[in-house]
Amino acid sequence: MFGYNEEQIAEFGLTFGVGAFMLYMVFIILQLARESKAGKFGTFVLFLALGVGLVGFVAKGVIQFFMEGASG
Repeated sequence: MFGYNEEQIAEFGLTFGVGAFMLYMVFIILQLARESKAGKFGTFVLFLALGVGLVGFVAKGVIQFFMEGASG
C-alpha cells in the first residue's frame, strides 16, 4: 500500500500509534485528577498507579533497542 510493505506499516503503527495512545492516557489521568480534585499528592499517586504500565512499555522498547544494538 502506497509503496510500503506490511512490516513498515506495522512499525509505524507501533511507534506513532501506541505513542499517541500513551499521550491520550496521560491526558485521561490528568482529567481524572482534575475532576476528582485530587491535589498534588493525589495527582502524583494517580500517575504512579496508572502510569506504571506506560513506563513499563517504554522500558521494554528501550531494552529491546539496546539488546538489538549489542547483538547486531
